Amino acid sequence: MSGFSAEWLALREPYDARARNPAVLDAVAASLAGRPSITIADLACGTGSTLRMLAPRLSGVQNWRLADNDLGLLARATAMAPRGIHVATVPLDLNRDLEAALDGAVDLVATSALLDLVSPPWLERLAIEIAARSLPIYAALTYDGRIALQPLDAADAAITAAVNAHQRRDKGFGPALGPTAAPAAIARFESLGYSVMQGASDWVFAPGDREIQMEILGGWASAAREIGDLPLAEIVGWLTRRRDLVTAGGSSIRVGHVDFFARPMGRR
Repeated sequence: MSGFSAEWLALREPYDARARNPAVLDAVAASLAGRPSITIADLACGTGSTLRMLAPRLSGVQNWRLADNDLGLLARATAMAPRGIHVATVPLDLNRDLEAALDGAVDLVATSALLDLVSPPWLERLAIEIAARSLPIYAALTYDGRIALQPLDAADAAITAAVNAHQRRDKGFGPALGPTAAPAAIARFESLGYSVMQGASDWVFAPGDREIQMEILGGWASAAREIGDLPLAEIVGWLTRRRDLVTAGGSSIRVGHVDFFARPMGRR
């Protein structure tokens, strides 16, 4: 799969934490309450942001299995894990070895910012493997295609369309689901007899959030250029105007995401 730098993950983590849907998080924690010991398999864990967000909400002995293909990110995740948490790293390619990441005793599968990067066949593999094991899954921060920028610019719609087209390109798992990932995953788990709780988990960037706005705008401009549907001058002009607004403290951005928690019917 396409990698993400530790620096980018660190920059986005506080916004991810603020965006995570609290009702979905509460449902995940409630489903595991009262157990003396739990094991969580965190797929594409990055530097362990899901662990750091979820672990304080859980009780009992916690065992986390962190799966990622980036050894550097796994090392950071282990180093930053809260004290008292048992962490095992699982270096593997989820496209090739998904099933191995789920083997053994697991009480919850977790993943963040992954499902919009995967292909329909890979999502089907994930759903079937999880359902075959009767496991619940907490999937957070799946991009859903919504981008709202203030103040408005005449090129916003065209850039957003290009970004969403780019999201459907191969990210290492085959042509990606992109903005359709959350509804596709939710519908598939429901068809497999799962009860699904979902909620919005939008990124919200205020005028003072300059650094991450600059990074995101630059990334969107690069995506639009790679798609090739817009003249380069139009993309550059849009990026220049947008970055000038950020510098002046006059820009705000909302990026749509969805969290969901799916568990087999009849399971607490």
